[in-house]
Amino acid sequence: MEYKSKNKEKIWFITGSSRGFGRVWTEAILQRGDKVAATARDPQSISDLNQRYGDSVLTLKLDVTKPGEVKSAIEAAHTHFGRLDVILNNAGYSLVGTIEEVDADSIRKLYETNVIGPVSVIQAALPILRKQGYGHILGTSSGLGHLAYPVIGYYCSSKWAFEAIHESLAKEVEQFGIKVTIIEPGAYATEFGSHKSLDIAEGSRVYDVYKKEFFDQMIISLVQGDPKATPQAVFKIVDTDNPPLRLSLGRYNLPEIRQAYSERLKTWEDWAEVSNEAQG
Repeated sequence: MEYKSKNKEKIWFITGSSRGFGRVWTEAILQRGDKVAATARDPQSISDLNQRYGDSVLTLKLDVTKPGEVKSAIEAAHTHFGRLDVILNNAGYSLVGTIEEVDADSIRKLYETNVIGPVSVIQAALPILRKQGYGHILGTSSGLGHLAYPVIGYYCSSKWAFEAIHESLAKEVEQFGIKVTIIEPGAYATEFGSHKSLDIAEGSRVYDVYKKEFFDQMIISLVQGDPKATPQAVFKIVDTDNPPLRLSLGRYNLPEIRQAYSERLKTWEDWAEVSNEAQG
């Protein structure tokens, strides 16, 4: 696939810049000569960026679950840099627990961060991007935005919602010159598998063996990818004139997604006669 660099310094607004992909991408962006409004719930966690990158970075406190902070951060970044070229929604975490175990408050909290928070960022940024007549909205989803694993079903569901919102958004804002890309990482050795990025529900012992098997497999899978190998793929997306709606990161996503969709299509085809009869 060909891509073309515009050779133009870009201004990025990034949520969740303190760790994981957010940290890796923020530093890679600054090292390539772009400028970044880097945000985190704890501004101290990204304060070193100011010392290392000077005027190229603006660090801001931002909890995406607080709409007032979102609006203030977007406005501060726009005022400071004069424009916003790329909005990268990266903040998020995983909720671990079976469907039976997780309480409603934990599910709401997850959706506040993984779904409603990114929507708040998008809604705050869109008036600016529309006025500019351009912009690129990136959202960090997951390969699990297409299929669901046991034990993290609620996390998977938040990414399914995230994907649907961005797919709809892409069609709505194309008329304004605004592009949308969903980034779908597979398993990478980031802090995502640590307690910093996991909310683990108190569980029932009937699932203990099942969950142990899941965690053992997850630990193995999390060493599959090096997050520092991903920035160039992201740069190719923002530098091309025709970015895709979805970008999968890593070599393990596509086979799994292909299998999931193949099984779904087979099921729909096998039951097509029953489905058609229900038309009336």
